[in-house]
Formats: sequence, structure tokens, C-alpha cells
Amino acid sequence: MSRIPPQQRPPRADSTAGPGRPGPGRPSPFARLLRQDKNDPWAVRLLPRVVFGLAAAYTLFVIASSSGSNFVTVCALFAFGLGVWLLRRRGQLLLALGSTTVSAALAGYFAAAGEAAHWGTEVTLSGQAVFGYWALGGMALLGAWMVRNHPGRRGITVVAADVILVIASVIGMFVPEAGVPVGFLGVVGALAVRGGGSAAVRRGVTPLLNGVRRNRGPARRVEIADRADS
Repeated sequence: MSRIPPQQRPPRADSTAGPGRPGPGRPSPFARLLRQDKNDPWAVRLLPRVVFGLAAAYTLFVIASSSGSNFVTVCALFAFGLGVWLLRRRGQLLLALGSTTVSAALAGYFAAAGEAAHWGTEVTLSGQAVFGYWALGGMALLGAWMVRNHPGRRGITVVAADVILVIASVIGMFVPEAGVPVGFLGVVGALAVRGGGSAAVRRGVTPLLNGVRRNRGPARRVEIADRADS
């Protein structure tokens, strides 16, 4: 077995220099960030993000420290942004949660507007109607995810049910007794149509109708033969 002379051996790579560690001729990430070389896209893109991030953090800190209500608002926005970031890979669930939130707000607004229109200046919010709408919104959200093998997109199913719920709340502005029942029927119908319930009903009814037709066939032929003999 021949050996390579020491003069012809390739230089050994430095084991301390990895992909994230600066080598002998490689500047550190901090130096790259301060140098802002145009041929270094990582440093060029990172500096504006750092600057705007620090500015946004300082602005939120100043707003939150001004009053208690602003602090609660900033915390709520932070929680909302964190939730959106955690659900960024689950678009259908994020769409369903957003649609449910918007529909609950619109249903509450329309219920309050209806109470104000019926009772004059004294706004007495009907808790039964508002909580009924919210319960129907939760039922639409849960019903879309309770089906194991959903034939379509679950988020679109929730959006369709929420649109029907908002229409029912508009109807409840003029006819308060009909708002929640119409919303219930609409949400159940949307879940049945989008969740494959109507197809299951058709699959169950079709054999029954075929059996009735087969049973009526011989009786119909006997009746026609009796009429021909008479």
C-alpha cells in the first residue's frame, strides 16, 4: 500500500470551523452584519429587520406603559399574533377560527341593534339570542371537525355556516323569535351538505325507492292485465 508523501497530502480541514462557526478566513456574523457587503444577501436583509423589530418593540412598550387599557390591548394583540404564528401551517383551522370570531361579533352587533330598535334608547341586550348565536357558531366549528373523513375543506364548511348564521341574525333584527331557529336550521343544513350527510341520506333513500318500485312493478302489471280482460 503506497503512502502519499507529506508534501503532496491535501491540507486538513479545520474541525472547529463548522457551518455556523467562523473559519480562519471567514468573518463572524456580527462583522458581516456591520460590514453590509452588497454581495452578502444575508447581512443586507437582516439589518432592516433588526432595526424595524427594535423600533416596533419600543413602540409597543411605550404604548403598553401609558395606561392599563393599552397594556391589555397590546397583550391581546401579542396573543393573537402568537396564535396566528402557531397556526400558520393549519390554514383551515385558522380560517375557521377567524370566521367564527367575525360572525360572533356581527351576530352580537345585529342583536344589539335589534334590541335598540325595538326598545327605543334603552339598549337591553337579549342574552338568550346572543348566546344562542355564539352557541351555533361553536356548533359549526365543532361539527366541521367531528367528521372523521370530511369530503371537503373544513374551514370552508365553517365559513358557509357562519354566513348563514349572520343572515339569521339579520332576520332576528326584524323578527326576534325567528333568528335563533333559522340559524340552527341553516347551520345544521350547511354541516349536513358539506359534511357528506346529504350524500348518506341519498344513499339510504335510493335503495328504498328502488325496492318500492320493484314491489309495485308486478302489482301494476296485474292491474293492467285485469283492465285489459275487462
